[in-house]
Amino acid sequence: MLFESQIKDFVALLPWSRAKKEKSALRGLAEQKRRVLTEEQVAADSARIIAQIEQMSAFINAKTVMVYYPIHNEVDLRPLVNKYREQKTFLFPVTHRHSMEVRPYDGEEMMMKGRFGVPEPQTDTYHGRIDLILVPGVLFDYHRYRIGRGGGYYDRFLSQHKHAVKIGVGYAFQLKSHSLPHTWRDYRMDRIVTPNQTIG
Repeated sequence: MLFESQIKDFVALLPWSRAKKEKSALRGLAEQKRRVLTEEQVAADSARIIAQIEQMSAFINAKTVMVYYPIHNEVDLRPLVNKYREQKTFLFPVTHRHSMEVRPYDGEEMMMKGRFGVPEPQTDTYHGRIDLILVPGVLFDYHRYRIGRGGGYYDRFLSQHKHAVKIGVGYAFQLKSHSLPHTWRDYRMDRIVTPNQTIG
């Protein structure tokens, strides 16, 4: 028992263990703040973010764009999808126990709630190239690091698509001036977009 206790103490001191605890504390505060946003605030800020994305060459030139289905007042990119779905292929994530795949969007009627209650496309798995990935996050910093929901799905997925441009999207309060805790497993964004500015 003493040996097991010593191991736990040692593990708790490891950098990634400390980072995990720090992330969890920061995540809780940011989640609370986001969940009390009004529907009008979400719509207005999402529109400002979309307006910036539309002007980016990474989006203009992209043929295939991965987005996400917003939950709990996340930035809503669905108007972007609806506006350009005839010109580009939009992909939404589908989560499994330890992994994530993407499937093409084929209309709201083809979306069904998946593993975490998040709507997912009922189309076939997409295996081709992804040009642009628009990434949700709980928090971001000016070094373009991100804290997500905590499952690690995006970091694992992004590491498999290094050629894709990765743009994190979030509200102004989600962008922190101080450095966020991170480890070698955390994937850095190419850009961060908030309603007020673009970083990167």
